[in-house]
Amino acid sequence: MDASHRELRGSNSPETRRSGPSDLTRPHLAVKCDSVSVRHSVLLLGLVSLTLFLCSRRWNSTEKPYPAVAPSSNFPMASRCAARLPHPPCAAPHHGWASSRVSARPAQSGASRGRAVVCAVSFRPCIDIHKGKVKQIVGSTLRDASDDGTALVTNFESDKSPAEFANIYKEDGLVGGHVIMLGGDPASRSAALEALHAYPGGLQVGGGINLENAMSYLNEGASHVIVTSYVFSDGKMNIERLTQLVELVGKERLILDLSCRKKDGRYAIVTDRWQKFSDVFVDGPTLERLAAYADEFLVHGVDVEGKRLGIDEELVELLGSHSPIPTTYAGGVSTMDDLERIKKAGKSRVDVTVGSALDIFGGDLPYDDVVRWHKEQNLVSKR
Repeated sequence: MDASHRELRGSNSPETRRSGPSDLTRPHLAVKCDSVSVRHSVLLLGLVSLTLFLCSRRWNSTEKPYPAVAPSSNFPMASRCAARLPHPPCAAPHHGWASSRVSARPAQSGASRGRAVVCAVSFRPCIDIHKGKVKQIVGSTLRDASDDGTALVTNFESDKSPAEFANIYKEDGLVGGHVIMLGGDPASRSAALEALHAYPGGLQVGGGINLENAMSYLNEGASHVIVTSYVFSDGKMNIERLTQLVELVGKERLILDLSCRKKDGRYAIVTDRWQKFSDVFVDGPTLERLAAYADEFLVHGVDVEGKRLGIDEELVELLGSHSPIPTTYAGGVSTMDDLERIKKAGKSRVDVTVGSALDIFGGDLPYDDVVRWHKEQNLVSKR
């Protein structure tokens, strides 16, 4: 006998006493009471469910009071800085290079974001190789062998091997430097490999990089490959080639050299030893677009590069304001004050390469002072 029946039978209300015979003898009344009980139960269950739903809504809104906001290129650049130093080089054996080989990587879908920009200026060392020797050359005077134009201007030629310079940089803990082959001759390639073997994972390599040889340089110890002419061919940007390179090595191992010269008041990317203007200009939209394909940018201010006459401050300011990924500027540095100018104009977001001005390359600027300055900048960024 259910509870509703017991309540009805035990009631002493006048209505019950007047009802006469027992409720059990009146089936229609029992059925009616059953239906009332069911309706009450359903109503109660509904109220409980509604209460739980409202509580859950309030809990969720308390946990997440504001909608998530995706990073936007409209945000100030400084807000996208992060105190991250370049990745330290991966340890690799000094023999048996096959054991450190890397595999081809598929490109990530969509325009993936690059590494966070470091809010501290870093010194990025260099090793420029011409005909197998470490040299410092005024880049704008480079010509093909068949070119009868201006004679090559060489500021310095070292009697030290590329490996010796690589070891100096390794001992000083400098990462992210670059080895540039200023010619496609076998001697220059051999010299570049010598440097990569001496400091595996600590140096980038550029000069004649294409789809056929990119992986081989990574396998030999380069942290990244640097490309220009292969992507900016015939004065235009070849997106198909760029995409193929990304698919092969991965954007995290690719650096785009956007070295440029002034043309009609704008910075046009130059290729083929900086002799040919492309129709691509270094500006905010271009930097934002190309950042989806590269881990870093390398930008030589060709108009001042190798001349030790001061930096292209306007170009540095442009890079500091608009580049969404780590960027290294090279060109014209001759004093410690120039390093401070780059720091200020680039908003502490643009790294710097110094070449001809350094005393290790025949200049007057002490290499040790630059390394000390570099360490001071990065020490401040960690505080």
